[in-house]
Amino acid sequence: MTPIRIVIVDDHRVVSESLKSYLDAFPEFRVVATAASGEALLRSVRDWAPLVVIQDLLLPGGMDGIETIRRLLREAPRVRVIALTASTDEARMVGAMRAGASGYVRKDADPEVLLAAIHAVAAGRTYLDPSVAPQVLALAEAPGDLTGRELQVLRQLTLGQSNKEIAAALSVTEETVKTHVAHVLMKLQVDNRSQAVTQALKLGLVSLDD
Repeated sequence: MTPIRIVIVDDHRVVSESLKSYLDAFPEFRVVATAASGEALLRSVRDWAPLVVIQDLLLPGGMDGIETIRRLLREAPRVRVIALTASTDEARMVGAMRAGASGYVRKDADPEVLLAAIHAVAAGRTYLDPSVAPQVLALAEAPGDLTGRELQVLRQLTLGQSNKEIAAALSVTEETVKTHVAHVLMKLQVDNRSQAVTQALKLGLVSLDD
């Protein structure tokens, strides 16, 4: 079995190195790199080619964790991000998921929770730490709000991509893309893809720079 390639992003070296040592003990994982900032991650993510990025939300420098997730998924849309953080701030939790994170795990969670999250997101599923899942879902799924995956699909629509191209970019099936597109149209209260892009630009959900 090919190991799951992982990058750890945390500005506390003792955290990233300890986590690397722990995960490297499992043959199904391979920690290919660690980074101390969002900027460092984005500079090298193509070379590292991770499937999973485990990332703190409180990062130093000019790019916070949520913005790092947004930019990372524009640069490498197939990557699955797990937010691993001590923060239980509602805005950060929901912001991470809306930015496109596939998982959210608290740093004080049992190790088994993180292992479950890695396996889940690597398989294309979403995973929320059970201690925060009800809270995040209640806020993130408010009427009219797009999920992180729906925002990813919307960004691809902005680029004029077909369902087949979006499916390839996000490593999902075309049927899954069709479902996400339908949800996007419904939540934005529009009739077609062009109107969805126009509405998203007006609402600031995407930009022409994406």
